[in-house]
Amino acid sequence: MNLDTRIKFRHLLCFLEIARQGSFAKAADAMAISQPAISKTLKELEELLQTRLFERSKQGVELTPAGVRFMRYAGPSVQALREGVSTLRGEEHAPPQVRIGVLSTVESLLMPEVLCRLHQRHEALVVSVATGPSAHLLAQLHVGELDLVIGRMTESPQIQGLLFEHLYSESMSLVVRPGHPLLARQPIERSQLGRYPLVLPLAGTTIRKHADSLFVQCAIEQPLQRLETLSPALSRRYVQSSDAVWVAPRDAVRIDLGRGELCELDLGVQEPGGSVGICSNAALPMSLPARWLCEVLREVAGQYRDGSYP
Repeated sequence: MNLDTRIKFRHLLCFLEIARQGSFAKAADAMAISQPAISKTLKELEELLQTRLFERSKQGVELTPAGVRFMRYAGPSVQALREGVSTLRGEEHAPPQVRIGVLSTVESLLMPEVLCRLHQRHEALVVSVATGPSAHLLAQLHVGELDLVIGRMTESPQIQGLLFEHLYSESMSLVVRPGHPLLARQPIERSQLGRYPLVLPLAGTTIRKHADSLFVQCAIEQPLQRLETLSPALSRRYVQSSDAVWVAPRDAVRIDLGRGELCELDLGVQEPGGSVGICSNAALPMSLPARWLCEVLREVAGQYRDGSYP
């Protein structure tokens, strides 16, 4: 079937922005147009394709199976056009660049070492790092705005249609400041956890599901006083200056535990762990800088698995 010439660039931009934002209102704000205008543009595209691309839900809007298939081609097409325009503007002489999404699970330990080694080996290289929830980063990967996403994300619905390469498994730990009252008795009395503030990943994230599962497994009711964040820096400072308990990815606190700046609570059971890895978009050819990054990621992850790093 020949390409319908009635499909315009604005149709693709509208579709991609709605998919990225998961909301008509947020997509309209991002594109600086009215919500009725963005709804009309999407309706035109769906009529031209003769299929529904989105379904409304309580959380906003979600791609239909047809929308997921169309995303695999719409995102790379728009990104290829942007890159073509860049070359005509003389940007082809800029240093090579790789754009990555980094989840909090790898932000503190894996990625700093990877980036150090990467820059030691490549004199001219720009690494652009985006952080945030997996749903947001995977949406950017779908539309070609990121080359890779690294972290723990296999349970995220947005991973559908993407490729995932396992690097290593990582469990969750409960950590507190040195001298915390709960350290007086190990394993701890689980009923005592409810007396202290709890630091958790944001609700709805992949890593939060693992944290919630750990509490269910141990029959522990979460306290009403909680801090929910994906920031390791904020979590670390808050826990070190209070009696809060942090449910943290092991990687985020491994160095702190080794230095004695944080202490691990023994629950008498260990969370089974989740898969940390590299997510890529099969519809996009992987750039050379992205391949460089993957090589170093595999190298550091291998040393992590065999205990030679850190």
